[in-house]
Amino acid sequence: MSWRYEKDISGCGLAGIINTRRELINGKVIMKSIALQHDRGNGLGGGFAAYGIYPDYKDHYAFHVMFEHEKCRHEFEHYLKINYQIDREELIPTRTHPKVPTHPILWRYFVTIKPDRPDLKEDEIGDQDFIVKTVMHVNLNIDGAYVFSSGKNMGVFKGVGYPEDIGEFFCLENYDAYIWTAHNRFPTNTPGWWGGAHPFALLEWTIVHNGEISSYGINKRYLEMFHYTCSLMTDTEVVAYLLDLLLRKHNLPRELALKALSASFWKDIDKMDKRERTMFTAIRQVYGSAALNGPFAILIGHNNGLIGINDRIKLRPLVAARKQDTYYLASEESSIREVCPEPERIWHPKAGEPVIIDLEKEVK
Repeated sequence: MSWRYEKDISGCGLAGIINTRRELINGKVIMKSIALQHDRGNGLGGGFAAYGIYPDYKDHYAFHVMFEHEKCRHEFEHYLKINYQIDREELIPTRTHPKVPTHPILWRYFVTIKPDRPDLKEDEIGDQDFIVKTVMHVNLNIDGAYVFSSGKNMGVFKGVGYPEDIGEFFCLENYDAYIWTAHNRFPTNTPGWWGGAHPFALLEWTIVHNGEISSYGINKRYLEMFHYTCSLMTDTEVVAYLLDLLLRKHNLPRELALKALSASFWKDIDKMDKRERTMFTAIRQVYGSAALNGPFAILIGHNNGLIGINDRIKLRPLVAARKQDTYYLASEESSIREVCPEPERIWHPKAGEPVIIDLEKEVK
């Protein structure tokens, strides 16, 4: 008897849209784009990130939280009320959907941090550090509770199902945003569960990812040195935390932080001029444990723009396009043309070279 083991190692679909002038895009558009990549997933995860959706609470942190039962919701709210002023709390709007038969309890909270919070410590120098501490504490210590979004004027919507079904379940046609990302999941090494769907988020950073982070163990141990806890049973989680560490905590320029994640080969560094060779050698030496190994294409959403990046030899697809002030990133060109039939420019980013799209400065 002869047989051959076959494994789909190129699954998962990505899509992202950004309007640099902050013109709002309805959720139907990103749902239509990612739905075309239906066959890249297997129904075990779909999700979206949206920026600019909470203008009435733009100065509040918006916690989106999953609860397995009411007991853990009460425990979470007790912790929240001690440390935060809650100005609005409610169930995240959803609809009954035949392809999403079960789901956790889904709540959102719009909060500000109490200046006299009892958890205040001398080594916590800012509000964002405290938000990170809250997310780590809840996800690790409150059994059955999971904070899956924690930024300002943005939110993540995700779950087990195909993305078009998850989008309908969360009523995304009722949201308008100037940045959207979407993910269709085909898990290969990690479980398909609501918390394991993409995007992964921390503060303003959201990550959707196609591929495998084979350096997960090293990345995880490196992050633990800086008090990040990886508890969500998937390799993609480390990317969100690494971005927060490198960009916010260590204040690295964006281009250098991205080079730390998708590091140049030593053979390419050797060919650089002296200044670049010195800089990129230092990045590899200092941030070697932050480098991502394995095949990957990643979309990074944040409050000021959208970034696309893939691994150093481009083992996962990534396509970019532009029409006027709107940019598109996706795993497949057809996914872009589904919502933008005639882009002015379309290109395939080179391996390891990021596509960085910034919002224009907001006019007040």
